[in-house]
Amino acid sequence: MSPSAETGLLHTTAHSPSWAMLSRLSPTDSAEASPEQSGRVTPYGRAEPVQERVDFCIPCNPYFPTPDMFNRMRGSLESILKYYPSDADTVTSELCTVLGLNPQTVAMGNGSTELITWIDHLLVKESLAIPIPTFGRWTDQPLETGKRVDMYPLQEDQDFTLDLREYVRFIRQRGSKVAVICNPNNPDGGYLRRHQVLWLLDELSDLDLVIVDESFIDFVDAEKSPSVADEAAIRSNVIVLKSLGKNFGLHGIRFGYLVANPALAAKVRKRLPKWNLNSFAESVVFMIKEYGVEYHQSLALLARDRANMSQALAAVPDLIVFLSQGNFLLVKLPDGVDGVALRDRLLTQYGIFIRECGNKLGSSSQFVRLVVRPHDDVQRLLTALKACLPAGPTGLARADQTFQTGGQHTGHHTMSSLPALTAR
Repeated sequence: MSPSAETGLLHTTAHSPSWAMLSRLSPTDSAEASPEQSGRVTPYGRAEPVQERVDFCIPCNPYFPTPDMFNRMRGSLESILKYYPSDADTVTSELCTVLGLNPQTVAMGNGSTELITWIDHLLVKESLAIPIPTFGRWTDQPLETGKRVDMYPLQEDQDFTLDLREYVRFIRQRGSKVAVICNPNNPDGGYLRRHQVLWLLDELSDLDLVIVDESFIDFVDAEKSPSVADEAAIRSNVIVLKSLGKNFGLHGIRFGYLVANPALAAKVRKRLPKWNLNSFAESVVFMIKEYGVEYHQSLALLARDRANMSQALAAVPDLIVFLSQGNFLLVKLPDGVDGVALRDRLLTQYGIFIRECGNKLGSSSQFVRLVVRPHDDVQRLLTALKACLPAGPTGLARADQTFQTGGQHTGHHTMSSLPALTAR
């Protein structure tokens, strides 16, 4: 198989290929594989073991579900696969019991993308405003159904900060009927505090709809209660979207939910298929109430890893690491380094899968998104970057030392007090 077998998948799809697609290709299929990757005999005469791929692309929680949860699902695999799940109302009712929500204000979907699709078909009539770069379905879905998408560009020289007053001014000038924000935003992890989002909802109370995509909100540690889902349940034109797969580390199950006032939630819920949730989703929803402590521990571990990984990457010469409250970091590569070439080399030679952001509207191939991973995985990434980036050994050695010691290296961006109406 040619070296382009793996990278060909990356060059032919608008979205990153699934882990399953990559897994069907052997890690040793690439002719460019390094000795560590291929298991070839080294100059010392011994064969190194083949390394498994490590995923820095798909934004999963690496600490949840727990091994015990996976063992329980394994033990129930036959019945999960063999029998129909309960209807969506039953699963939704259980989820609402766990989360303390009113079932009348909730609609569960087969992934947040299903809900985005129905929101577009049912509730977006003419136009939609969205800051970019962001999650691609918020631009692609309404464009596919002939809506006007008013794109508000976030500026790199402002650290991709969303200026809310300017965004509202933009919406008024364009006459947008629907407005969307992702909080935290993907791919940069920029975060709006709760009081800022509430200000925006008040300012836009006359629009047809305001959507707050909180798919990554559980990873926020900047404040204790960041979500505005409680407000969505009582406001006339607000929907909050959640993606359980991301924070629970279960993208493959495909489940998410929205919160809105009962009339809005019912309008979406009534259009969803009766069995749109699968038995895996049902088994997890009925299990999570037993693992609340472990779940919150997983979020604390991830926040620790995010801080350490950010410090280590910021110590790499000429890398710019943007402040994030998601479970990923947006990184600007040094001048002259193309993200496509780096992504391909990291995958084929080092078995490291990253997200190059050139196909995101408002971004370019000089940016990559790196999912937060545990210490050993990040060390492997740093070693690969040391080989791939045109940087001197002194600076990269400093990055290794910073990561190993947990030193407080100051990168390009530092935490500061938040302006009253800006995103970070």
